[in-house]
Amino acid sequence: MRLPLFVAAFGLVMAMTTVSAVAAPASKALAKLFADERAFVWREDPLTATGDGVRDYDDRLPSVTPAAQARRLKADEAFVKRLHAIKRTRLSHQEQVSYDLFAFMVSSRVSLARHKEWRIPFNSDSGFFADLLQLHSLVDPQTVKQYDDYVARLNDVPRYFDENIANLRQGMRDGFTLPSAILEGVSRVVDSAQYNDAEKMPFWRPFASFPEGVSERDRARLKAAGRAALEKSVIPAYAAFKTFFETEYRPAARKTIGATALPGGREYYADLVRYFTTLPDATAEGIHRTGLAEVKRIRAEMEAIVREVKYRGSFADFIDYLRTDSQFYAKTPGELMREASFIAKEIDGKLPEYFGKLPRMPYGVKPVPDAIAPNYTAGRYNPGPMGAAGEYWVNTYALETRPLYVLPALTLHEAVPGHHLQGSIARELGAVPAFRLNFYPHAFGEGWALYGEKLGEEMGVYHTPYQRFGRLTYEMWRACRLVVDTGMHAMDWTRDQALTYLGENTALSKHEIRTEVDRYISWPGQALAYKIGELKIVELRARAKAALGDKFDLRAYHDAVLESGGVTLPVLERRVDAYIAEAGSARGKRLKRVAR
Repeated sequence: MRLPLFVAAFGLVMAMTTVSAVAAPASKALAKLFADERAFVWREDPLTATGDGVRDYDDRLPSVTPAAQARRLKADEAFVKRLHAIKRTRLSHQEQVSYDLFAFMVSSRVSLARHKEWRIPFNSDSGFFADLLQLHSLVDPQTVKQYDDYVARLNDVPRYFDENIANLRQGMRDGFTLPSAILEGVSRVVDSAQYNDAEKMPFWRPFASFPEGVSERDRARLKAAGRAALEKSVIPAYAAFKTFFETEYRPAARKTIGATALPGGREYYADLVRYFTTLPDATAEGIHRTGLAEVKRIRAEMEAIVREVKYRGSFADFIDYLRTDSQFYAKTPGELMREASFIAKEIDGKLPEYFGKLPRMPYGVKPVPDAIAPNYTAGRYNPGPMGAAGEYWVNTYALETRPLYVLPALTLHEAVPGHHLQGSIARELGAVPAFRLNFYPHAFGEGWALYGEKLGEEMGVYHTPYQRFGRLTYEMWRACRLVVDTGMHAMDWTRDQALTYLGENTALSKHEIRTEVDRYISWPGQALAYKIGELKIVELRARAKAALGDKFDLRAYHDAVLESGGVTLPVLERRVDAYIAEAGSARGKRLKRVAR
């Protein structure tokens, strides 16, 4: 029986009202949960707060004591419990995406907290003492209040260092330390962070040049306060850390290199594999097999280029030629920086052909800071605080180890369309929870940047066979990571095995191979993110193209991948499937109209 129209309409309105009434409490509870979590994170981690544009805690550094760690774990467990109490099906699509991302973020913090990673608060090129050297850039004080907070934060450095040293001592007692094999390189980073003159420290830069809004009288006071904080607090704290590192930590460091050799190490590495790949069923063994297959495939492409350039000699000879011939290296830091800047600008001009939406925020090209350059990777992207331009860092240390033929791939990865484009679009998202603006699942972020290197082929960024070989050596580098990271941390590979494997399969310099292998040893699992993420993005692109045929739009695909900001790979796959369905539906409607 068909109801009268007004009765049916009334029933529909009542049904919609009921659904809305049910959904409203769920949406409200979710929004409250997100706000509570961010407020807690900002209060607990003032550095994250500053980076997110929240200046309420600029006068302090985080507390990292075991009690503080336990407090955060308890809060995270409560956040997860609150999340699970919310009916996901009663949320909008966008809220469901936020729900899933929040679940991954906080659940990962809970699962990793049981391993007490705070006992190793640094790796081969980064960590609490090295990262703090960029505090001046993060804070960028503009008012007298912000300067006073900055001085207070500098005076908090000794307490912060003491807590980290206490955590390191706990790790020494527990056998949870970095391997001694990589500490020579770390020692160079520690040495480079030592200063005798306050005005030569990176921390001094805000006092060397004040903004116009700070009066001359305040400048004199603040400069004196800054000098006192550096001389009485910061310089002694760094010196004390060096003494501890050299006299206590290095002698006590473990002789093994694999994460599985740590207490609870097998479970720890398994959790790291799942965290960095964002795949709940990922295993070290499966990733190792994927890596071996990728190495074989890429090696064939590399050898084809060796034949293309008519090089007479073995593959090993060709690699040695690339590493040693002066034509492939800049003579001065300025030359390297100019080349990187030129490539970046060339790519900028090509972006509208490949992306429908581009970020408003620009980026600059800068050298890796001198204090961390000796043990640092070839380049990196520094997003800076919210509202600031990004920075593409290029390492100008040891120029003989920085080949020009890899510079296009490095720029595509670190700047655009890699990290800067992806991260800036995420920061410019509209109505999403605050945690998503800087949310960075490694497999997506690094996978996208590696995909950007591959996209450079289509964009016409590689102009010579050597640059294309450089692109392949970078892809091979990431494929080798799957093999050597799982090899060292789950299959008893030695450091020398890893060095040899990278040396035989890539054209990376010997210096860079050492710094990279030491990075994988000190940061287990992170190196897996790149290739796993890129393979998924390539797979989903092929799926979309097969489904949509000649209606496939590469710009629309890229926008679909990037439009939600940083996501896990399962969330990305669902988003791309939805994009395929939407695009396919639109195509079907167009065909029907034509048929009429």
